[in-house]
Amino acid sequence: MSDIIAIKLEHRTVLKLDGDELIPFLQAVITQDVSQVTPTKSVWSALLTPQGKFLHDFFVTSSPDGGLFLDCEKERAADLLRRLKLYKMRSKATLEQTGDEYTVLALQGDDLCIRLGIPANKGASKEFFGGCIYIDPRHHALGARAIIPTENLTTFIEEYALKESTLENYDQARVALGIPDGSRDLEVEKSILLENGFNELGAIDWDKGCYIGQELTARTKYRALIKKRLVPVKLTGSLPVVGTDITNVGKNVGILRSLYGNQGLATLKIDALGSDQLLCGDANVTPELPDWIEITS
Repeated sequence: MSDIIAIKLEHRTVLKLDGDELIPFLQAVITQDVSQVTPTKSVWSALLTPQGKFLHDFFVTSSPDGGLFLDCEKERAADLLRRLKLYKMRSKATLEQTGDEYTVLALQGDDLCIRLGIPANKGASKEFFGGCIYIDPRHHALGARAIIPTENLTTFIEEYALKESTLENYDQARVALGIPDGSRDLEVEKSILLENGFNELGAIDWDKGCYIGQELTARTKYRALIKKRLVPVKLTGSLPVVGTDITNVGKNVGILRSLYGNQGLATLKIDALGSDQLLCGDANVTPELPDWIEITS
């Protein structure tokens, strides 16, 4: 069997949620249907402004004690917790940061599911080493993620003979697939989910009813208001810095969001995706659309 590759996602942390009214509270706030979350299923979701703009994205999984874990950005966890508490009001729910109690990992390998005893379908989950392991709900090529009590991490690594890799290697694969990673690729309070793959990648439930920002999100979909998309791009020539504008025959048509080697993520106007004259600084830009993305104009 092939090795399991483990990447410590040190920019991620875990919020722990519990309480009798936790599910109804979250259901009225975030974009996914949290009633789907069970010990065998996890989801990817987001929190929006009332105007439907991106604030946070996170994975929602079942915790071994019957509550929920939120796998979220470490540097912005306090802000996510603060915003959730504002909406919690009098609901019987507890929300807390866990600090260094848990470690978040990405796991990859051809025989990953067989060796870890988990189904290969997206979002499949199971309790694991006092935490949980789940297949990334966004795309099967991203492998699995794990939330492991830090005190059990060494045992987990040794028992499964995990081979450690770097976040940069993981990000290169993620970016090549065109998959965003929170505020590293999106603009907080500005980005719109449907321009950034959140629909195709499964972060939105269209049947669950109202949540914060639902009205604009639905209007964007049903009125076909999407004019730009976050897409993978390949750059050739002198590489620019992240944040550099992308032009088409001198006209500004986008911006570079992330760059790993010569592979990046860029927000581009849809009508510029077919151009062979895109420039970012002095570098030529070639969009490389993944098979999952649905472009409509």
